[in-house]
This record gives sequence, structure tokens and C-alpha cells, in this order.
Amino acid sequence: METNELLKRVRKIEIKTRGLSRNIFAGQYHTAFKGRGMAFAEVREYQYGDDVRNIDWNVTARFDRPFIKVFEEERELTVMLLVDVSGSRLFGTDALLKKNVITEIAATLAFSAIQNNDKIGVIFFSDKMEKYIPPKKGKKHILYIIRELIDFEPEHKKTDLSAAIKYLTHVIKKRCTAFVLSDFIDVKDFKTDLTIANRKHDIVAVQVYDQREAELPNVGLIQVKDAETGMERLLNTSVSEVRKGYSEWWSDHQARLSETFKKCGVDATSVSTQQDYVKALMNLFSLRR
Repeated sequence: METNELLKRVRKIEIKTRGLSRNIFAGQYHTAFKGRGMAFAEVREYQYGDDVRNIDWNVTARFDRPFIKVFEEERELTVMLLVDVSGSRLFGTDALLKKNVITEIAATLAFSAIQNNDKIGVIFFSDKMEKYIPPKKGKKHILYIIRELIDFEPEHKKTDLSAAIKYLTHVIKKRCTAFVLSDFIDVKDFKTDLTIANRKHDIVAVQVYDQREAELPNVGLIQVKDAETGMERLLNTSVSEVRKGYSEWWSDHQARLSETFKKCGVDATSVSTQQDYVKALMNLFSLRR
């Protein structure tokens, strides 16, 4: 992509997603994603109703009257975005590809993070680790991330969620909040690695899919191609059994995916390219209160 066109797209996404994170998600994000714990802030004189377990005995002895320790939430988080850049992200039947929706969601989360003084980093993955952007703060860092979300070209087309999750566990030593942005169309079982990662970190799954992945239209013979393997197949969509079988496959896939997230203790939401992702994120955040 030419530099001027890239800068225009970065600016357009920045304006939209920064506005969303500031006007809609500001309080929601803060409430949904807690800090690392409570940090000591100051001491003050004991008041009726204070927890006696917080009495600072050294200060109390010095002034011969009770003082307690005051704590405040230690807000700073490390937020990681695990972004699926496999071939299937380039699918879309309306105005937006899955890639475009993933980019906007990632940018919105990134701006929400820095508005709460959190660090943000990115792992781009296919069936290999494509690129790692270490977590940092600041608008300049966010704009760099958005440029990469728009313009990054992966070397591989297939998907390996387990490898990406293992890499997160290995590279991020302290607890973080990690958003996995993917269509989750992966033939490999990633349940074990997701369970292990979610014990160390706070994992949130955001599935982005296209409606044509859920149901086939009745348009006669169509040539379909697997974007990750290159395999082609001719389908006769005018046959009701073909459409029904496809729809049943999708329903089974979604049920298995939902069960996986439930067993792993991972909060998740699904967003269609034809839907408003803002509502899906708001619902996700409200569930975590």
C-alpha cells in the first residue's frame, strides 16, 4: 500500500476508534478489566468502621493513637492483542472483510488501554509467529500498531491458535489481559494451551466471522476456495441438503467453540462483519462487571 493511502486509512481508523474508546468505552473498560491489585497509598487516623487489619502499628506507636494504611487500586495493566493474520481473515461478502473489523476492534481496544494508562502490545500469528510488538504506552505506539494492523503481510496463510497462545505464555512473564482476535476456524484442538494460558493471564476471545460462513445462499453452482489451504470445491447451493449440511456444520462448530471457552474459563463474544461490533464489546464488558 502506498504511504499516502496508508496514512489516510490510519487517520480514518484513529478518528473512529479513538472516539469510540473515549465516549463509549471509557468507564466500561476500566470496570471490566481490573488492575493488578491494591497498592499502598498513605496512612491516616483511624475512623470508626475502619478495618482494624489495616492498622499501621509502627505509626500508631509513634503518635500514640491509631492510624491505618490506605490502599488504592493499582490500575496499570499490560494488554496484549493476539491478532489472527491467516488467509481466512481476507474473506467478506459485504462492505467489510473480517480483517477490517478485526483492525477496528483492535484499534478501539488499544485506545481504551492507553486512556487508562495501560501498556499495549500485539502478537500477529498464522500457523507461525509472524510478528511481536512489545507492550508500550503512548499515542505514537498506538498509531504504529494501527499501521501494522492495516498493512502487515504475513508469510504464512494457515492457522495455529495453540502456537500463538503458547507464545503469549512464554513471552509475557507477568499477568496480562489478552484479547484473541480471530475467526477461530482452526482444525487443531487448542483447549489445553488456552486453559494453561488463562490460569496465568486473563484471556478474552473475540470471534469475527462473516454471515456467509454461517449459511449458504441459494445461488446455484458456486466455486469455493479455502483461503488457507488453496483447496477448491464446486457446490450446488440450489440443493437444500447442501445448504442444510453447511448450516449444521456451522452450528456444531459454534457449539464446540462455546463449550471450549466455557471449560477454559474464557470470556468470549462473536461479531459478524454485518453487525455493529460496538454492541458486542459493550455486552462483553458488562458481563465482566
